[in-house]
Amino acid sequence: MARIKPQALLLQSKKKKGPTRISVTTIVLCNLIIALIALSLVATYRYWSRRSLDHSGSDFSAAEEMDAFSKKDDLPGYAILNTSKGLITVELYKDGSPEVVDRFLDLCQKGHFKGMPFSHVIKHYVIKGGDSQGLGVAEDWISKGKLRSQLVTSPKHEAFMLGTTKNKLENKGFELVITTAPIPDLNDKLIVFGRVIKGEDVVQEIEEVDTDEHYRPKSHVGITGVTLKREI
Repeated sequence: MARIKPQALLLQSKKKKGPTRISVTTIVLCNLIIALIALSLVATYRYWSRRSLDHSGSDFSAAEEMDAFSKKDDLPGYAILNTSKGLITVELYKDGSPEVVDRFLDLCQKGHFKGMPFSHVIKHYVIKGGDSQGLGVAEDWISKGKLRSQLVTSPKHEAFMLGTTKNKLENKGFELVITTAPIPDLNDKLIVFGRVIKGEDVVQEIEEVDTDEHYRPKSHVGITGVTLKREI
């Protein structure tokens, strides 16, 4: 058997221990796989983040929305009344009735209107949400309204206006009133601070519910929540 020279053995040893060469194609493929994994992780993170925000906003609360309005100019200009008959969208008169609008927004933040029933429904006149006490007020409004309608030809209040009764406001209360017809003059009873811009059909549907002799709905109808919006 022929003897291998030391120099040949050294060369064979170096060849065995030398690192295996990796092709350029393999390196490119590895980099692409790593990049795809990174992009996939980023996309997954963004998806779940958005879904979490959407989920928290789906059960919308006025308190959460109000926290986002840090400046006076950023106060919401619209309110969506979620009623048992459907949605009523209202434009708020921030400039015309700023104090009343501020009070309304504050009460929305506190959940004051959640579960508020429409205590009086007077067809072709108003629907009123709030305390069901004081049953004579509705009759008083109707008698004065009919009397003034015979004398006044240019009504100041149009249909589908949103307001609150002055007596409750002065006593730290707050009722919601939506007119369903032009009202001759309710300035001594009502402070208008908004108007319905969408959902007039819902107002009319509420107006058609059956009531007793005191204009109280025989079946429950009311507000289940209020959503505040900066823009519509």
